[in-house]
Amino acid sequence: MDQAKNLVAGSAKKAFSLFEEFKSFAFKGNVIDLAVGVIIGGAFGKIVDSLVKQVIMPAIGMLGSGDVGFKDLKVGQIEVGSFLAELVNFLIVALALWVFLVKFLGFLMRSKAEEKPAPGPTRDQQLLEEIRDLLKARQG
Repeated sequence: MDQAKNLVAGSAKKAFSLFEEFKSFAFKGNVIDLAVGVIIGGAFGKIVDSLVKQVIMPAIGMLGSGDVGFKDLKVGQIEVGSFLAELVNFLIVALALWVFLVKFLGFLMRSKAEEKPAPGPTRDQQLLEEIRDLLKARQG
């Protein structure tokens, strides 16, 4: 009977420990920021997908053959219209992310870095400079 109680108590302790570890992991700021980023990224992807499928691809279809149904484009028996639509979709999403991440956030990070004054030397560095100056004065 004691072995059964010990087994149950040990299992409950391990489960509680796993729950505590998961809770500490899940509620860190980085995980929540990541979740928000994924949700916003999914919504952004849907917007770009709609832009490509409902605006850009029909416009390309009208330019190419005068027909709006670009997805029905075939080369022989091979249907390439859907593939081309997804390829354009990917390129536009990649371009938008590049502009946002590299250019916009890079601009923001540079402007923040420019606002901060350069930190002065630490106490250790000041002491080393004093020692250097004393050694130079001794030799000279």
